[in-house]
Amino acid sequence: MLLRAKVFPLFVCLAIFCLAVLALPANPASAVSSAAVTEWGLPHANSSPFGITAGPDGALWFTEDIGNRIGRITTAGAISEWGLPQGGSCPFGIAAGPDGALWFAEYGGNRIGRITTAGAISEWGLPHANSFPFGITAGPDGALWFTEDIGNRIGRITTAGAISEWGLPQGGSRPFGIAAGPDGALWFAEYGGNRIGRITTAGAITEWGLPHANSSPFGITAGPDGALWFAEDGGDRIGRITTAGAISEWGLPQGGSGPRGIMAGPDGALWFTEYWGGDRIGRITTAGAISEWGLPAGSRPLGITAGPDGAMWFTEGGGDRIGRTGVQLSFYFAEGYTGSNFNQWLTLQNPNAFPITAHVTYMYPDKPPIKRDYPIDPERRYTVYVNDVVGSGQSISMLVTSDAPIVAERPMYFNYNDAWTGGLTGYM
Repeated sequence: MLLRAKVFPLFVCLAIFCLAVLALPANPASAVSSAAVTEWGLPHANSSPFGITAGPDGALWFTEDIGNRIGRITTAGAISEWGLPQGGSCPFGIAAGPDGALWFAEYGGNRIGRITTAGAISEWGLPHANSFPFGITAGPDGALWFTEDIGNRIGRITTAGAISEWGLPQGGSRPFGIAAGPDGALWFAEYGGNRIGRITTAGAITEWGLPHANSSPFGITAGPDGALWFAEDGGDRIGRITTAGAISEWGLPQGGSGPRGIMAGPDGALWFTEYWGGDRIGRITTAGAISEWGLPAGSRPLGITAGPDGAMWFTEGGGDRIGRTGVQLSFYFAEGYTGSNFNQWLTLQNPNAFPITAHVTYMYPDKPPIKRDYPIDPERRYTVYVNDVVGSGQSISMLVTSDAPIVAERPMYFNYNDAWTGGLTGYM
């Protein structure tokens, strides 16, 4: 299969170009919204956005593989682009550097690039031809670390442009994603070797094979739990590896999803993209509970990162769009009354395929709040009659929280002296 199998590296850029041509046309004037997702079309068709990262300027920066550009999008959706000096550079991974600039890997150009927030571009060629640099990340040592797909090496470049490289122990490893770990080392995914690797800043390499053949690990990130989390493109699983090398895996609900990018979110969960048959954005808690959100067919989401606005931002390689999604895990409802003929309800819906618990704090104006927990079965609704909980004649506000996505609504109905009847609802 294209890209998912062990394809010939010289045709990778062409293969992605073919996917982009068959994808939906870009629409730079539109922003399409759903319950969880907003999307912005790029100015040029066939841009094929790939990697994405949060910049030091409060914006998101991304690479355009086929477009041969570096892009920037504000949290309000304003897009800027800068073309690379040489054609066919095929920029893939991108990361914020310690110097206030953005650094990127030129898969087709065999270079590492740097762009300032003002758009000034510098490039450094790699020591070996046909290295095909892929992923890049900031290291704990003030340098940038990157993977060389076909070069089968891990590289390091200082902010002054000095390059070092270390060959991997086994040929055909094809390192893709790379991330700084909590242990001061760099961790990387070996797409061809079916392994997770670790390299110290001194160059010492350790590797761990995955439990299942042909898992094809793609992206990797540090999790909030002190472990590394990775996406198995070929295995349709999300994996976790401790710094001691203990591996756990969770299968996705649907086969053929092809998870690729993965990043820790501000909500304490891991967010990932489903590239192949999925066209979805996924979320997995550190306990392994999975939620998913569908995208338009042919979107091909790839890179993903946490934004400065508390949302997750991602690239759509097939849709030529930048997307934004996120879940709100806490909701406030303003004061409502529970007097005679004033009825207040709280309806809670669990949209997930696993049980959750809603935590509700009832807040009075003149006495301490009370708290209640409500377990909710998968894909079910739970209704609370607030009057029974807080008593009659109360002015009550509410805080609803959950450790997973939830829908909360507060309907209120009233009959005022049989002269004025009605109702209203507030929902999140």
